Amino acid sequence: MDRSDEEELLRRMRVLLITKIFPNAVHPDEAPYNRRQFAALSRYCDVRVLATIPWFPGMGRFSKWPVGGSAPREEVIDGLPVRHPRYLYVPRIAPVLNGPLYAASMLPELIGRGPPPDVIVGAFAYPDGFAAVCLGRLLGVPTVIKTHGSDIDVIPRDRRLRRPLGWGLTRAARVVAVSRKLADGVAALGVPRDRIDVIMNGVDVKLFQPRNRAEARAALGRSPGSRLLLFVGNLSRDKGVLDLIDAFERLAPVHPDLDLAIVGSGVEEQACKAAAARLGGRLTVTGYLPHDRVSLWLGACDALVLPSLHEGTPNVLLEALASGRRVIATSVGGIPDVLHSPELGELVPPGNRGALTDAMLRAVRADYDPARIAELAGGRDWDDSARALHESLLRAVSSERRQSAGDVTFSVPAPKGGLENGSARTSVILN
Repeated sequence: MDRSDEEELLRRMRVLLITKIFPNAVHPDEAPYNRRQFAALSRYCDVRVLATIPWFPGMGRFSKWPVGGSAPREEVIDGLPVRHPRYLYVPRIAPVLNGPLYAASMLPELIGRGPPPDVIVGAFAYPDGFAAVCLGRLLGVPTVIKTHGSDIDVIPRDRRLRRPLGWGLTRAARVVAVSRKLADGVAALGVPRDRIDVIMNGVDVKLFQPRNRAEARAALGRSPGSRLLLFVGNLSRDKGVLDLIDAFERLAPVHPDLDLAIVGSGVEEQACKAAAARLGGRLTVTGYLPHDRVSLWLGACDALVLPSLHEGTPNVLLEALASGRRVIATSVGGIPDVLHSPELGELVPPGNRGALTDAMLRAVRADYDPARIAELAGGRDWDDSARALHESLLRAVSSERRQSAGDVTFSVPAPKGGLENGSARTSVILN
């Protein structure tokens, strides 16, 4: 690609994002980091989003599945044109098929829908990234896979998925990781280091900045004299919210000036509300809140607590530090990269409720300068993050020759009990 071609590409690059972790009208709180990063990216190129929704026959009868089936087929989110196609999904029984089924389900979305993209981005390694690679090979365009955390930390533990996961990652033109530890996991799956870009998420620095704690508490109707710990995130076991409640229940009887607020929604929301009823006002559960309200709670708290069992680089961690608030968090994923100084907070082992309890007690006794925390954290805004992603996409397009459209054949491991030596494979042809 000569200089004039690169300049033209820089001006008009068309990006297609394929991911199941993206907001919709039914779940507006889903993956706000993807929404903000790709909205910022749209200032530099043309971005189109396929925010997919899983589907299988009779899915509506299984209430435990977080279904977004009533989401509109099309909407505009932060200026981005977003479609919500459904993809065929086989829960638990044969997860190795979910990548090929995902790719096949997206084919109608790519036929007769305007000019082809210059690059496809699959946000989440499997099945989204796998499907994006299949579609990119069909269209003859490069693919970039953006990894987030559990797609690299957890999915490879399933022996059935290691091969299709590695197949997609190693055939992507580039892989984006949100932390160095996540990049190490990508490399361990066979991706050359020179094809991995570490790009951290950004922060809305106009919204998340140090503010007067007393004023924030007054705006929320909170007592100015108590100490307040805060959790923000999905209310699930993996996020450690039940560990947090257990630790708080140990502290509450002997520290009457200590309160806990939990912001978010999820499968454990009822368990959190039951604990709030037991604790008689010492624990507040707000449910989902928009970002401007989250920033107010961060301004009101003494420290953020994030006891996740696994993570990528959680955005609320960056937002808390930008707000000048210290953090207690588990030493997983990219969190140690962010909490690089004891001034910023304290790391505890995941799942260790005793260590978490002790750290929470130390946190509410600590005095610190919020402006110093924000300065030391040195977070960058979403525009910085989007420009770094844009550069990665340009490298992908510049370094890979376009392939002619045609049949794509890819293989996935056969189910356990196949032919000898694991030689049985399932081939899927996309016409």
